[in-house]
Amino acid sequence: MSELNNIALKILEKGKGILAADESTGTMTKRLEDVNVASTPKNRLLFRETLFSSSCMTKCIGGVILYDETIKQKSSEKNMIPELISKMGSYPGIKVDTGAKVLSGSPDEKITEGLDGLRERLQEYYQLGAKFTKWRGVYNISKNFPSKLSIHANANALARYSALVQECDMVPIVEPEVLMDGEHSAKECYEKTSEVIKKCFEELILHKVDLKGIILKPNMILAGNKYKDKTSNEEVAKLTLECLKNSVPSEVPGIAFLYGGQSELEATENLNLINKYNDTNFIMSYSYGRALQQSALKFWSEDLNDTKGTQKVFNHRAKMNTLAAQGKWSKDLEI
Repeated sequence: MSELNNIALKILEKGKGILAADESTGTMTKRLEDVNVASTPKNRLLFRETLFSSSCMTKCIGGVILYDETIKQKSSEKNMIPELISKMGSYPGIKVDTGAKVLSGSPDEKITEGLDGLRERLQEYYQLGAKFTKWRGVYNISKNFPSKLSIHANANALARYSALVQECDMVPIVEPEVLMDGEHSAKECYEKTSEVIKKCFEELILHKVDLKGIILKPNMILAGNKYKDKTSNEEVAKLTLECLKNSVPSEVPGIAFLYGGQSELEATENLNLINKYNDTNFIMSYSYGRALQQSALKFWSEDLNDTKGTQKVFNHRAKMNTLAAQGKWSKDLEI
């Protein structure tokens, strides 16, 4: 077993998932302002440190994706944040893309940037303690999208990124996100997601990326948020499994779903059903941001010093998703 394969498996073992705490300063500012908290470096760190020092980190959270600001900060005990995360039994990771920009040749679509200078940044992050990384490609669905150009360009970028990450002895999270914004059906989402994932693996293989040393972070198969009918949880689970079985090479050790705009409860329920029906060898877990943090953030905003209360809320959500990652969750476990 390679060291990268070992890290990927450890991050997702026994129902553990990934806490996506990689919001940019701009995104985090909006989240804090939404709950009437000033977005200062101190407050951003305080909330994140509250989560990172929670008891659930040991048994539920296998990895934490950080943002550039956070990975360079120190905790209240003067330890670097990656040290705190490691001490809690989790792996520190880092978002390394610089965001989605307008795709030249198709101005209604996006291309994720950040390859310039990436090798040097990766070396710095590795020295800071990062063991894995994340890069997100985004694709919107409409009559003409995602285009062949968008699918190819983003897959190529994800592959080039992954090759550089493995060169620096870290595990790349490969995140091709087909957005749920729009009027498309679940069937259309299935077709486009399949096309996107297959192209990603074509490029990963072409760039000689070790598939045993990556984690795939895809969307679940969902109808668009403006589609006329709601897709049942059963259909979401079955379509998602079918899509991944037909698109993902068997060498990939684990899949950690993004939440994709679902509510906290929906993200947990759908993950649980996916695992109840999972007849593959893939670990299927979670890499959630707001679906793990939102209730804790609301609670914390009422009293920034109520660390234990905030951690209790976060611990519950993490525990629910870890049970769901093993197909053991039920609604009667919710508070």
